[in-house]
Amino acid sequence: MLDLTQDVRALTAAIVDIESVSGHERALADAVEGALSALPHLKVSRSGETLVARTQLGRAERVLIAGHLDTVPVAGNLPSRVDGDLLYGCGTSDMKAGVAVALKLAAGLPEPNRDVTYVFYDCEEVEAERNGLTRVARDHADWLAADFAVLMEPTDGVIEGGCQGTLRAEITVTGKRAHSARSWLGVNAVHGIEPVLARLNAYEARRPVVDGLEYHEGLNAVGVSGGVAGNVIPDLCVVTVNYRFAPDLSIEQAEQHVREVFDGFAVSIVDAAPGARPGLTHPAAAAFTAAVTGAVGGEPRAKLGWTDVARFSALGVPAVNYGPGDPNLAHQQGEYVALSKIVESERAMLDWLST
Repeated sequence: MLDLTQDVRALTAAIVDIESVSGHERALADAVEGALSALPHLKVSRSGETLVARTQLGRAERVLIAGHLDTVPVAGNLPSRVDGDLLYGCGTSDMKAGVAVALKLAAGLPEPNRDVTYVFYDCEEVEAERNGLTRVARDHADWLAADFAVLMEPTDGVIEGGCQGTLRAEITVTGKRAHSARSWLGVNAVHGIEPVLARLNAYEARRPVVDGLEYHEGLNAVGVSGGVAGNVIPDLCVVTVNYRFAPDLSIEQAEQHVREVFDGFAVSIVDAAPGARPGLTHPAAAAFTAAVTGAVGGEPRAKLGWTDVARFSALGVPAVNYGPGDPNLAHQQGEYVALSKIVESERAMLDWLST
């Protein structure tokens, strides 16, 4: 069982050393459940490898603090090691340091100023249908009821509001097959993608301000597929594009925009996920922002990427990203987290929930 009385830095190392690659979180989930179940002020529930622990103090407001237990595959970077102020190891930044902070809060604040729901979930790093939050939202939506949520994603100790939406589409160009020795008898579909690429090269991305935060959109080719054989003029070529859109657009509006950009071509939407507005105007969010910026500084910024805050937004819960890890180090073999950042994060969260 995890010792939640130890220093948050030591607790982070202990969590990192329990391997929990996506789909194999049981050992860590069991350890977290054992530690939380020993705390009389929390009601602990479990769904698969996801743990939900709640205070039940009857406060006027409930906040939710969430972190995922899984990591990407280990790359020779376990067990953890300390070098000066840095803790190295798989999942240190993304996001076991954030999980450690949440566990310290759960253990050390039996009477927070708001009721708190702590969520530690599985399978965030893999396909969406396996995500523990997806399962809990479907089977136990009441467990996730809250006025405001903080997702302990790595943000280097700065609040990142909301998240971008994402959409992938396939742009199809057709031609006519022919023998490459007599190419003039065909129409080369690979050559035909030139205007598609030209539109992408000329594209000017929006930088809208949403609830006070500036988002920077992007529309880019992420794949090209075409070709039949070494002696055949190809009659089909597909360009896959990814549109990262600001949360002021719905999926439907994002889809319409992509179709307008590639007007005249066959456009097929492959997948899409909505963004989430920052939600910083909510009173709980304002109090959280004041506590964090007062403790560690740094003005809130927009989240340029997609995170599970979008799941909370879909449930009607405004949410932000905030964690001690550096997102630029996530998934790297040399991943690390600054120990001082973990301490700063714990202090800021304590200020928010105890002042």
